[in-house]
Amino acid sequence: MVIYFDNSATTQVSEKAAAKALEVMRQNYGNPSSLYSLGLAAEKIVQDAREKAALAIGAQAEEIYFTGCGTESNNWAFKGLAEANRKGKKNHLVITAIEHPAILQTAKALENHGYQVSVVMPQKDGRMKASDLLAKVKEETLLVSCMHVNNETGVIQPIAEIGCALAALSHKVYFHVDAVQSFAKLPIDVKKNKIDFLSASGHKIHAPKGIGLLYVKKGVRILPLLNGGGQEKGMRSGTENVPGIAAFGVAIAEALAQRKIRMQGMQAVCEALCTGLQKEQIEFYSNSQMDENGVPYILNLSFPGAPAEVLLHYLEQDGICVSAGSACSSRKDIFSHVLQAMDLPKERLASSLRFSFSGSNTVEEAQIVAKSLAKAVREIRGLRMK
Repeated sequence: MVIYFDNSATTQVSEKAAAKALEVMRQNYGNPSSLYSLGLAAEKIVQDAREKAALAIGAQAEEIYFTGCGTESNNWAFKGLAEANRKGKKNHLVITAIEHPAILQTAKALENHGYQVSVVMPQKDGRMKASDLLAKVKEETLLVSCMHVNNETGVIQPIAEIGCALAALSHKVYFHVDAVQSFAKLPIDVKKNKIDFLSASGHKIHAPKGIGLLYVKKGVRILPLLNGGGQEKGMRSGTENVPGIAAFGVAIAEALAQRKIRMQGMQAVCEALCTGLQKEQIEFYSNSQMDENGVPYILNLSFPGAPAEVLLHYLEQDGICVSAGSACSSRKDIFSHVLQAMDLPKERLASSLRFSFSGSNTVEEAQIVAKSLAKAVREIRGLRMK
């Protein structure tokens, strides 16, 4: 038996999304750029998914561009905008210290090409203050980027407040939101929130890996990263991943239709895990927000005296899959940059685990994990005391 509590890393593809991908690969396998009926059918499949994605964030279908993943979307937003404004005087970016590496490393790459980057620290609870970001904005600022939901702690960031404040400035500053961990899970309205760019990824919502999207507000000019045959309205060349796009569309529709019931289920699982650990009477600390400022599907806990890497091995022996942070950096022998930005003590940094849930997880699984985890913590702490 495997208990999978690492859904922020990736999710199991839903049956309907998988069936749709297979159908497209086997039956509707035409190239969307072809003018005969098989190609036109593929083009319609892509357009249907584009409309579903637009509906999820209050956008227009023509503002949605399909990409290979969230990382590509983030890179394109930054580098495409920078290239489009290369001859201008705006050479300053503002990002948060808790962004995904796809943002941090992209900003660093632009810094190596002459851009100035201001990195803003969060409050100790992991939440950004809009005023702190706005304080870094100046005449030369081209772009401000703030993720919607943090991938390690689940803390919800005030994107509406940031976007509206930027839109009220006398000079234009573009706003990018990495919504990889919130797309189709939380309500997002790109128009009301004054968002210019938004990134999302399919494999976080039960679509296959290898498909993502970038929302680009109509009228905003960016240049493509990929040149070639002119697909995606000339903005992202390369033959479209039609099976992935089709499955993404199905997954989006399922996520929106089931959002309320999934959220209730994940809330119950999250509470059951915390309650179970409390009943076991082991010391632990939450690095997440357990109120309206946090999502119920990401829970970051620290177990001082029990190193995270050792805990992972103990849990794996019981068939339990969790992570020690972002899946994109968890193999590196460093502490989480997110938790470090929150100024947590070393003993909490070294013992933090991330539990992330999906709608298919159960309260019973949470209870099993709590018992297994408590046993592991006791054994590890006991060994360290000898």
